[in-house]
Amino acid sequence: MTREPAQQSSHPAIGPWLAPLLPQLIGFRRDVHANPELSFQEFRTTERITAALQAAGLEPQPLESTGLFVDIGDGDIRLGLRADIDALPILEETGLDYASTRNGVCHACGHDIHTTVMLGVALTLGRMHAAGELGGRIRIIFQPAEETMPGGALSVIEQGVLEGVPRILALHCEPRVDAGMIGTRIGAITSASDTIKIELTGRGGHTSRPHLTEDLVFALAEIAVNVPAVLNRRIDVRSAVSVVWGQIHAGSAPNAIPAAGYMAGTMRCLDGAAWESAGTLLDEVVRQVAVPYGVDVKLEHTRGVPPVVNAEAETDLIERAARAEIGSTSIVLTPQSMGGEDFAWMTHKIPGAMMRLGTRAPGGETYDLHRGDYIPDERAIETGVRVMAAAALRAIDGGQDA
Repeated sequence: MTREPAQQSSHPAIGPWLAPLLPQLIGFRRDVHANPELSFQEFRTTERITAALQAAGLEPQPLESTGLFVDIGDGDIRLGLRADIDALPILEETGLDYASTRNGVCHACGHDIHTTVMLGVALTLGRMHAAGELGGRIRIIFQPAEETMPGGALSVIEQGVLEGVPRILALHCEPRVDAGMIGTRIGAITSASDTIKIELTGRGGHTSRPHLTEDLVFALAEIAVNVPAVLNRRIDVRSAVSVVWGQIHAGSAPNAIPAAGYMAGTMRCLDGAAWESAGTLLDEVVRQVAVPYGVDVKLEHTRGVPPVVNAEAETDLIERAARAEIGSTSIVLTPQSMGGEDFAWMTHKIPGAMMRLGTRAPGGETYDLHRGDYIPDERAIETGVRVMAAAALRAIDGGQDA
């Protein structure tokens, strides 16, 4: 694949500073990958990050349960960088020599790559600071529990870790983009995401006499079909509200109407204001749809995360850094994702942006995230470190290139 030469810049190139660290980073990533840990259980991962930072002469600070942050440089903080460190309750099916050693847990979302990239940024900036090449302070946050709702980012914010941080960047693996490339966009890059759980109860009975029952299965079906339809007519279609059911359970015999049933799904939305109003409306619509059938409704609506909205200035910061380090042809416009991401809580507090880090081996298989066979190309680590570290240099001096 042809790459456009990197643009000239007044800032030092990151590649030479990073090169001696790459073998260590690959080894670190494989160790973390082999030992994944679920949300708020990332004790070993936290210890491994801490040890690597301390060995480089840096002074990491622990968070309350798991996770940590570290400052590199002196003076006021000019930029925050965030990585998420937890894994998923998914069985790994990669067959790699360094596959997960923990049954039913793996890094199927690429957080091991995220963690390694930000460790690489910390170590690279640490080397530059020791050589007098870093004229400001950068804070790097290794956040626990992104895979929970409403997310470990809230805990980080509550602990005051963003105090004094004027802007923040993050990255996320993108298996549909080749390694060596990144994706960016201004505006909503991920979706708001809520969890919906509904239990219905009523009189069961024989399917030959549904009029003597509360026909609970029919009520479940009506909710499944009509709630998304009503929301799509009550909320601006441009906000892309999407309700999708992942579970419906009821009954044990074909000729018996059950007395209880359960369904669950998610509501997603690309617009923060619409997310707020749709959340209130959803509860109302569920109950209204169920009323004609006489069933009792128990609704559990868990508000998740708002959309990640990439600010224009922070997106431009990433793109300037990428053009200088890897060339402008290595930047693509990334589509909006309907997936949720708790980095949104940080970008709602301070300006920020998330970039997509290409992890597909050029010419190789296109995976999806949250699959047990997801294999990211480790060459993405170098790209991620170079772009994020270069962005940090530009944040220190106001984002200007020569």
